[in-house]
Amino acid sequence: MNAENPEITILMPCLNEEATIRVCVEKAFKALKSMDIAGEVLVADNGSTDQSVLIAEKAGARVIRVESCGYGAAIAGGVAQSKGKFILMGDADDSYNFLEIEAFVKAWKNGAEFVMGNRFRGGIEPGAMPFLHRWLGNPVLSYIGRLFFLSSFGDFHCGMRGFTREAFDKMELISPGMEFASEMVVKASLLEISSAEVPVRLYKDGRGGPSHLNTWSDGWRHLRFLMLFSPRWVFFYPGLFFVFLGLMFSSLLMRSVLPFQSLKLDISTLLYANGLGLIGFQLISIYLLSQAFARREGLIMQSGISMDWFRLERGLITGLLLITGGLFLSVSALLYWKDCNYGPLNPQIVLRKVIPAVSLFLLGFQVLGFSFFMSFLQIGKK
Repeated sequence: MNAENPEITILMPCLNEEATIRVCVEKAFKALKSMDIAGEVLVADNGSTDQSVLIAEKAGARVIRVESCGYGAAIAGGVAQSKGKFILMGDADDSYNFLEIEAFVKAWKNGAEFVMGNRFRGGIEPGAMPFLHRWLGNPVLSYIGRLFFLSSFGDFHCGMRGFTREAFDKMELISPGMEFASEMVVKASLLEISSAEVPVRLYKDGRGGPSHLNTWSDGWRHLRFLMLFSPRWVFFYPGLFFVFLGLMFSSLLMRSVLPFQSLKLDISTLLYANGLGLIGFQLISIYLLSQAFARREGLIMQSGISMDWFRLERGLITGLLLITGGLFLSVSALLYWKDCNYGPLNPQIVLRKVIPAVSLFLLGFQVLGFSFFMSFLQIGKK
């Protein structure tokens, strides 16, 4: 039942779904009629070469063509031309039963702007989801998403979900591919959009051909997106851990050999400890710079450490002090060499001065570079 001013748009991205598109459209119309809701069924075709478009139109759906390739592009193109206040999306392969959308509509009517399906709560038919997706890919990626973004959703990749047009516009989604599904959940969490989760049952799709999903490449795209939008977990926390370990072992090993069970940690370990600290600083720098860049560009990102306290002059002074510390240790090493009449040196002694000296030089110049780049990002920030 189409309407001039529909309350709901049921949106189906479509790519060569001639075997199932008709039954999906018919179920969608039947669901709207059973709930006595004015709505439309919109098929966003993403380059079908079979009879999908013709079949969908004969079944009564409004069909639009989305030229840009990708799952995310198809959804975004469909939303742009939708007429409903609430948009409910689902795959056109009959893996979701559009007769079972009442829970989504009720959640929306109760005030939720974003309603997410959960297949693990609703049930998964035998053969409906590949083994790796069910027991590894989906659970692991959903867990990472909950950990990184403090989200409450249990199934980040459910293909049936609903949202208001206002919520969708607020998310400013940009992913063209399958990672679009993760981006939507992440940004709904970051923006604290009023949300709900409902059980949804997953059925074995009726297309009879290969899935549009690629287990490894699409899984990596989802994981990559989660990491890019959570620099705190990818850079900041590991960086802090490395800096802590580096400082701890360096401070102990600069004095003397460090016994550890039957081992004796010495200047080789000191070199690695200093290197670990430098790596940690680099990771923290990347985190801080990525946060500053996100703020400058107005990107929706995980909240981070405020750098309002930062001034270029403070960074330059810090960098120069570190370089001065390196010079001091270098002079100390030279004086020791002088005491040895510029002859052979005891590496146990001299390297305890040289290794930290070189590390301070490197760290000082890194701080100088970081300070200039951070100041550049803060020019005219939003």
